[in-house]
Amino acid sequence: MSDISLAELNELLLECVGAPEEGMSLDGDDALDTPFLEFGYDSLALLQVTGVIERRHGIALNDDAVAEAVTPRLLLDLIKEAPRAGAAR
Repeated sequence: MSDISLAELNELLLECVGAPEEGMSLDGDDALDTPFLEFGYDSLALLQVTGVIERRHGIALNDDAVAEAVTPRLLLDLIKEAPRAGAAR
């Protein structure tokens, strides 16, 4: 299992796809349940970020599951439960 914080997810989104919509912030617990689309991040942006997460943390994420993770909380939960690459599934 791999834990990634909201702050780290925010940094990766900034690095990979840029800043959220003006006036939006991924800082704070209230951001956990805000849909990514409200931040201006679409499914392609999330796939780009999750590709980086997979490489850096050695985890495997299912693209369909990533597409269903429409909020930061859902994506972080998915990452937390993801099997490590090479681990028994």
